[in-house]
Amino acid sequence: MSVLSPRQLSIQETARYFVAKNIIPHAAVFDKSGEFHAYLLEAAKPSKIFAMAIPKEYGGLGYDALTQAVVLEQWGYGCTGMATTLAASILSMESVLIAGNEEQKRRYFAPLLNGEIGAFGLTEPGAGSDVSAGKTTAVKAGKDYILNGSKCWITNASFASVHLIFAQTDANAGNKGLSAFIVEKGTPGFILGDVEHKLGLRSSNTAFYELKNVHIPAANLLGKEGEGMKIAMKTLDTARPAIGALAVGLAQRSLDECVAFMHQRFPAKPYPGQNLQFKLADMQIQVQAARQVLYDVMSLRDAKVPFSKESAIAKTFCTDVAMQVSSHAVRLTGSHGYTSELGKFMRDAKVMQIYEGTNQIQRLVIARAVLASIPLATKTLKAG
Repeated sequence: MSVLSPRQLSIQETARYFVAKNIIPHAAVFDKSGEFHAYLLEAAKPSKIFAMAIPKEYGGLGYDALTQAVVLEQWGYGCTGMATTLAASILSMESVLIAGNEEQKRRYFAPLLNGEIGAFGLTEPGAGSDVSAGKTTAVKAGKDYILNGSKCWITNASFASVHLIFAQTDANAGNKGLSAFIVEKGTPGFILGDVEHKLGLRSSNTAFYELKNVHIPAANLLGKEGEGMKIAMKTLDTARPAIGALAVGLAQRSLDECVAFMHQRFPAKPYPGQNLQFKLADMQIQVQAARQVLYDVMSLRDAKVPFSKESAIAKTFCTDVAMQVSSHAVRLTGSHGYTSELGKFMRDAKVMQIYEGTNQIQRLVIARAVLASIPLATKTLKAG
């Protein structure tokens, strides 16, 4: 079990205060309008919280993985739509931290340190879970690469200053032909498309874009040609627990709002009936278990030991819990749940089981890791 340090508890309290002041009072309004929450970027700018994953040597906060999870959980508690903007921007930074050189890090991080955001362009029409099916190409031409193709379901697409875009530099090499590039907003040929209108996370910007003969300097290649799949998978390993953190926050908020309603519904009694008490207990057990799974994988990451399987477990378990707890909260509160923000929480939770790798794909990752291991009992039998 992970125990937060005094510093982490202080950061948690600061994040909780920010969320109570800047997110919770406005979340329902932006959910109804579907408008992007640009005000939040300005409100968060003085704290540099959008740069919490950037190391201190580049001007960021340099928070470790567990501390980032603490912050993301609080943002998820307030509104997972708004929190997804933060999580997606960190996602783009991770690729640069994993594979970027010093010049790329300083150039890429500069606008993010100034309160701007990033985006991660991997998904394409017809290439969601199967990244190797992507058709976007990058052709070397002198000192440039020329990118052509399209990307869809890209979080922060319309508002990001810098984008991490994955494209095939060798269309015949499958996964080994994928490469990663830094593309700045406003580059000629980089065309922003329609904004998606979604069931949940409605204030989070999700959009399509096209790349039509986009010329970028060869210096914008991240790592080497053909390393794109490796960079993407390592990045997603770090991103999936971040989604788990948002999910834990959403699950806790759903439970808290449900309990608040119970106090209003049963003002003359100390507690509702046992059947409801048992359900609330099960919901709390799920939330607490999810939080510990989350803290465990973040602790592994901070210890710099392999955590790919645990990353998939955290994403799957935490988001399944968010869906279950928010659904139970709506059911237990009846018409109130269906017409209040509890309904928003349930809508928001659904996509968490889908993006950053569907939970079905995560179960394949987990199962393959389990099958690849040799159980201790088998080793003992062979030794005997």
